[in-house]
Amino acid sequence: MSAQAFPGSVAQLRLAPMQPEDLDAVLSIENTVYPHPWTPGNFKDALQSGYQAWVAREEVGNVLGYFLLMVVVDEGHLLNISVRLDLHGRGFGRALLARVVSMARELGLASILLEVRPSNARAITLYGHAGFMSIGRRKAYYPADENVREDAIVMRLSL
Repeated sequence: MSAQAFPGSVAQLRLAPMQPEDLDAVLSIENTVYPHPWTPGNFKDALQSGYQAWVAREEVGNVLGYFLLMVVVDEGHLLNISVRLDLHGRGFGRALLARVVSMARELGLASILLEVRPSNARAITLYGHAGFMSIGRRKAYYPADENVREDAIVMRLSL
């Protein structure tokens, strides 16, 4: 897939495949929106593995968000989706998630699976509005503060 206009109310954005030169901007976002962010190695591994890794940019080229979708047979696993912190609550996450769903349909996938922290109420609401349903829980899945672990809610969207 080539660069494409970003859907929805944020039409000034462009979606393009993530490149190694995007990693500094992606990591800057990652480190501001997550208490336990992915490492540079996580992103490099995802790119080398050929995952669907995309960045959303303004027309002037600034990275505003990104997602990584791992395709396994007929299912997508949304590994990471993030929007710059100062843009939260303005529809960018909703538009980016809509693009993930659209891409999954274009790829002929039957469903999208994801994990989300129970403490991430904003993301749970976003996924619920997009039609994702809770299908389970992974105990002690995520690292958390003070050497404890946080569960993950597993959600799925059937396409």
